[in-house]
Amino acid sequence: MKIGLISDTHGWIHPRLFDHFADCDEIWHAGDIGNVATAEKLSGFKSLKAVYGNIDDAMVRRIYPENLIFMAEGMRVRLTHIGGTPGHYDRRVLPELIENPPDIFICGHSHIAKVMYDKKAGFLYINPGAAGYNGFHRYMTAIRFQIDGKNIHDLELIELGERGRII
Repeated sequence: MKIGLISDTHGWIHPRLFDHFADCDEIWHAGDIGNVATAEKLSGFKSLKAVYGNIDDAMVRRIYPENLIFMAEGMRVRLTHIGGTPGHYDRRVLPELIENPPDIFICGHSHIAKVMYDKKAGFLYINPGAAGYNGFHRYMTAIRFQIDGKNIHDLELIELGERGRII
């Protein structure tokens, strides 16, 4: 299963994302979608799993949950928007991460791309950074990876360019 992972689009999708995610089976969005039209554009392209973020309005929140836990191949995935970072997880998600840790924990919000295995918690932490045009990030980013059973491979950080410049 090939996954295209994004966060913090804030109502705008980089046109090159469609090329980068052309071979993906699903797109996962870690919140701050921006509006329903953005989600519909993504879900019209590929199967979409998404959560709402802190900037999302009531319409987006009616369609997408705050947290999503699901199985992908043999991996248990937890997707949320505000999750913190390894060693500094948000107090809202920390109890669940301790009591019932996923294999992969994905969040957004920080606009900072980061992938690391949290040895203490026992799961892979992924934040794809921000794929959208708006925000305080310098570069727009996304992540693409494959899951085969209990294996993750071919994980790539996709740099979409400097925020404010569309090439």
